[in-house]
Amino acid sequence: MGGGIIVRPRSRILHGHDWVYSSEVLKTFGSPDDGSVVSIKDGRDNLLGVGIYNAKSQIVVRRFSRRRQELDGDFFRRRIAQALEYRARAGCREDLGRLVWSESDGLPGVIADRYGPAVVLQTLTKAMDLRKDVIAGVLGEVSGVGCVIERNDAPVRAAEGLEPARGMLAGESPGVIEVAAAGVTFLVDPLAGHKTGLYLDQIESYGIVAGMACGRRVLDCFSNQGGFALACAKAGAASVVAVESGAEAVARLRENAERNAVELDVRHADVFDVLARGGEFDLIVLDPPSFAKARARVNEALRGYRDLHARAARLLSKDGLLVSFSCSHHVAGHEFESAIAEGLQDAKRNMRLIRRIGQPADHPVVLGLPETEYLKGVALGAMPGR
Repeated sequence: MGGGIIVRPRSRILHGHDWVYSSEVLKTFGSPDDGSVVSIKDGRDNLLGVGIYNAKSQIVVRRFSRRRQELDGDFFRRRIAQALEYRARAGCREDLGRLVWSESDGLPGVIADRYGPAVVLQTLTKAMDLRKDVIAGVLGEVSGVGCVIERNDAPVRAAEGLEPARGMLAGESPGVIEVAAAGVTFLVDPLAGHKTGLYLDQIESYGIVAGMACGRRVLDCFSNQGGFALACAKAGAASVVAVESGAEAVARLRENAERNAVELDVRHADVFDVLARGGEFDLIVLDPPSFAKARARVNEALRGYRDLHARAARLLSKDGLLVSFSCSHHVAGHEFESAIAEGLQDAKRNMRLIRRIGQPADHPVVLGLPETEYLKGVALGAMPGR
């Protein structure tokens, strides 16, 4: 154990949170190294648990246990096995999905995604990055997958003082992998593709939205590789327009459409420009990238959501459906829904909530740790005569 910290009164860790910010540290003792395991104590010398330490980060300590514990092979083997057991009980797919979701599985900064014969690993905290070879070995052992790929090119690593890295940690490169979800076949390149391959948090949503699409004219905005567009086309949509601004994503979207033998109107364009041109659709899907990378950008993000939904609502048919998502974890669910309501008011449209759509079971949310919940979605239906 490499020393520890004493937290100030009223620190959030005293109320159930697992993070300690630099402003909440009263005293550091024992000269801990970045990436080491430290004790967390209150002002009365009571042990609150142990966590991973990094003085370079705004989040100085992230608790991973309420008792003394080292980050060794046995610890990782136990935690990763527990993560997989939870997903098996929840009925998650074994061959495609998130195996480890950071704090939600007691492994701060560790994200592991499976794509058939490969596991893609991200280590976003200093302590876990120092132990990535151990983690990769345990992941292969517990999951039974021999190929483990490092995709540590996420910008968030810079907050921990970490350099980007990408490559093989175990086994040989699998090349491009074919996976299937919601009746759609996708090609995934774990080494060179976007993020770890696919937006695994939306795979369940593809099927939900596809169930609403039969016979409807669909507009899929921020389409990326076309998950919603392809699923809707497969489900019998009358027509599907897919809008994406990224050239690489557009190319992959067209490849996916050809592979799935469906007809899409793929538009390489800015979504706001397309919405401004007008038209009429029976189902519009909005799944933009994060509008707020920091809490200071929330008000700006809410204005963006309001404008986006106002523009989209004006293109809906009288019985139209609107499905919208926010992946900005700094934007709370009620803030997102309020921004949508304001946008609908601007468009002079009234809509009813059909259902809320959240993170799937392989992206579990920890109560008391709001950072583990980021994906918010709503399905709305136009009100008759309004």
